[in-house]
Amino acid sequence: MFGDFGNDFFFILVSQFIMLYYTNVLGISAALVGTLFLVGRFVDAFTDIGMGQLVDRSKSHPYGRYRVWIKRMSLPVVIAGVLMFLPFVQNWSATGKNVWMFFTYLLWGSFAYTAINIPYGSMAAAITANPVERGQLSTFRSVGASLAGMFVGMLVPLIVYKNGVLSADRFFILSLVFAVCAFICYTLCHKWCLERVVIEEKKEEQEKKSVGEMVGAFFKNRSLVSIIICSILLTVSMFVAQSMSGYLYNDYFKNPAAMSAVAVVGVAGTLILAPFSKTIIRKWGKKEACSLGLIVAGVVFVLIYMLKITNAWVFVGLYAIASLGSGLFNLMIWAFITDVIDQQEILSGKREDGTVYGIYSFARKIGQAIAGGISGFALTAIGYVSTTGSQVIEQAKSVTDGIYMYSTLVPGIGYIAIGVLLMFWYPLGKKKIAENQKLLGLDIPAEDE
Repeated sequence: MFGDFGNDFFFILVSQFIMLYYTNVLGISAALVGTLFLVGRFVDAFTDIGMGQLVDRSKSHPYGRYRVWIKRMSLPVVIAGVLMFLPFVQNWSATGKNVWMFFTYLLWGSFAYTAINIPYGSMAAAITANPVERGQLSTFRSVGASLAGMFVGMLVPLIVYKNGVLSADRFFILSLVFAVCAFICYTLCHKWCLERVVIEEKKEEQEKKSVGEMVGAFFKNRSLVSIIICSILLTVSMFVAQSMSGYLYNDYFKNPAAMSAVAVVGVAGTLILAPFSKTIIRKWGKKEACSLGLIVAGVVFVLIYMLKITNAWVFVGLYAIASLGSGLFNLMIWAFITDVIDQQEILSGKREDGTVYGIYSFARKIGQAIAGGISGFALTAIGYVSTTGSQVIEQAKSVTDGIYMYSTLVPGIGYIAIGVLLMFWYPLGKKKIAENQKLLGLDIPAEDE
């Protein structure tokens, strides 16, 4: 839980507010910010999968194959996060600001964050082989992310505005606070986790074949391909809405305070369902329950779009209902990945936790890039005018209506599509997972079956 809590101080800050910071504090065009996100994901194609391979090929360490990276990278990743928000950068030339934006964003997201998140995410399969316990690990990961999301999403809008205008100094101070909190969380995660499932050391000649074999097995693993596509759709759905949220409450509803409230209700579904996740896994299975919940969430978002709501608090209330539908999948997503890793081992004969997680992480970042590109280019296309300093610009109605559409219709269609794909294409249902456990020789206690 503390691992995701630590990760998401900056991850959520960047996901929800970095575009607003770049456009309305630094005065950088939304189209260029969208280009940044696309470039970042191109770099991630190499760093995410490369980091997964590095972890899988590394020799065992007294701290564990994956856990040791949390200790190594906890300080570099928070320093890189702070560098994105240095306040004096706003006084630089346009070229200087653009170069600094690209350098610091890539340093944090494509290198430092990747070097800690890939090993951390891969570690779940090394902590336990029990599918129910893996579900519990996924639940606690999601609880950590939800707590961070609530904390960051609620706190940032209340602090970064000074007299109704975004403040570079306040962004910087907040980043320092988040850096300290994240470092503490990483330290606790490292101290309190233990890798119990030991992976045998691979021979040198086997290592040289693993990349090619991994690529070949990738196309044969329907569970991996389908969860990657679902992941891309999920991150597009979530992050378009999150990227637009600052503009939605600032320009459409003209109620920035409501943005703090939606940060709380947005994670309510996850937190409410968390105590029941173990029972849900045992009784219905992850695939079966999550597909239905996502379809319900998507239908609610489409309804919100059709109603054209003008009251921010009514919007927040309906958003809370939708979060109940999507919350279960957010709880279970990491347990899906451990099931996919097991399926990959059955198909390829090799245990490649880090590589599989690296591919999945890259897919999520592809989704973020698409979402960032959609958000950045969409704002430009609908005619959004960036504001800096003390400027207050009244956006045209066509602009605010466009913001509302992207904030509701994109997640609505996306969630419905994911639910349908999980239901009819993703192969690892409750029965199939039990079969895989037997094939891998993982004996599960009767009470946990």
